[in-house]
Amino acid sequence: MTTTAATEEKAQTRRSRRADRAKGSAAPPGKPKALALRARVRGALVSVRTRLDQWRELVRPYATPVVKVLGWVSPLGWLVLGSALVSWGFARYLGWREFSYAAIALAVLFALSCLLMLGRMSVSVQARVEPQRVVTGQRAALQVQVTNTGKGVMFPVPLDIPGVRDTIRFSLPTLSSGDTFEDIVVLPSEHRGAYSIGPASTLRGDPFGLVRRQVTWTDPVEFYVHPRTIYLDSLGTGLLKDLEGRSSNEMSMSDLAFHTLREYAPGDDRRHIHWLSSAKRSSSTGDDEFMVRQFLDTRRSHIGIVLDCTAANWLDEESFEVGVSAAASVALRAMRDELDLSHVAGPLLQTRPKRHTALDLYSRAGFVADSLDVAASRLARSATNVSAVLLVVGALAEFSLVRRAKSVFSPDVNVLALRIEPGAPTSLQRTGGMSVITIGSLSDLPIALQGRLSA
Repeated sequence: MTTTAATEEKAQTRRSRRADRAKGSAAPPGKPKALALRARVRGALVSVRTRLDQWRELVRPYATPVVKVLGWVSPLGWLVLGSALVSWGFARYLGWREFSYAAIALAVLFALSCLLMLGRMSVSVQARVEPQRVVTGQRAALQVQVTNTGKGVMFPVPLDIPGVRDTIRFSLPTLSSGDTFEDIVVLPSEHRGAYSIGPASTLRGDPFGLVRRQVTWTDPVEFYVHPRTIYLDSLGTGLLKDLEGRSSNEMSMSDLAFHTLREYAPGDDRRHIHWLSSAKRSSSTGDDEFMVRQFLDTRRSHIGIVLDCTAANWLDEESFEVGVSAAASVALRAMRDELDLSHVAGPLLQTRPKRHTALDLYSRAGFVADSLDVAASRLARSATNVSAVLLVVGALAEFSLVRRAKSVFSPDVNVLALRIEPGAPTSLQRTGGMSVITIGSLSDLPIALQGRLSA
């Protein structure tokens, strides 16, 4: 009996625990109602948002011109218009006649200012930058040509064009129908960079500055100031064998660049036997001698350049400019040698660029947050067949960072690090399976880099 009572007690305990768990897992009585209310509110908000979007699409064609016209009014114009309304209110509700006079005067002034905005100029504006790409220190000019294509007279109006440093203003004279105004301005090019010249715009307004109407006539023109470069010797014929590459001095038994004929040796491919020459040789000597073709290897290189754009790795901006010039010099030499080129500077990347645009990347280069290994990974993903890579780093760059950048390339890629330390003697250090060259100025680059990328 004792055992049976204990068993029933345990079963009752288990049933009580299951009941408690069921009560705990069940939702409170008011929870379904709260969920339903929340769903209805969410649905109503979605419906209201949808209708607002529909009304916005219907009103937009009519509201856009109105907003554009209202944008002509300057802050001073809004102040004058608001003062007129306030003065009218005082005159109406307080009976002060002086405020009515002030309201009329301000309203007439604002109306006359708006009348000056009526009408539209009909002109043809051309803005050209010649040349569009220059090296630091070279001259470039902005040429502006304005022609009155309307039937009436165009009164004097200023023409503004954003330039390299600030906005360039041309004072257009009175132009009769068909008359043309031309002017040339020299653009400063002392500092490397990529500048947006334009757009050309005219500004019409009243003498009091209440209303301003700006009209844009041209699109912006890109003006590139490339970094200073130095002449380098040829980077070599290449590292990878390619039938479409350049001829080297290395002999080959199978290629496209024919070099000479030689006697047949055991192991030579019989497809390269020159039968006509072999017949002549056999007839003259009386022996069966074969002559085979001898070729020259044709090779190519895909040069990769990684410019470190992390500010913490450079001593100052001057040393960074030396690094930019060094990288640009190698890129220019690669283009002259007709080698494949891919280069990266921070987030900027160019793969096989055209010759006249190859240095645009270095005009835009600047300090960014991307580290050297991130930039190297970007190059490795975009140029999978790169054969030689030059890492241009600052004097404060840690060697572990350079080593991580090297590790993203395959082992057969020739990776060379160029370290810029102003005033330091030229030196070469071989460590970690790579060469690290240190130069103190741009003039040290030709000797320091001679034959290194093709080794």
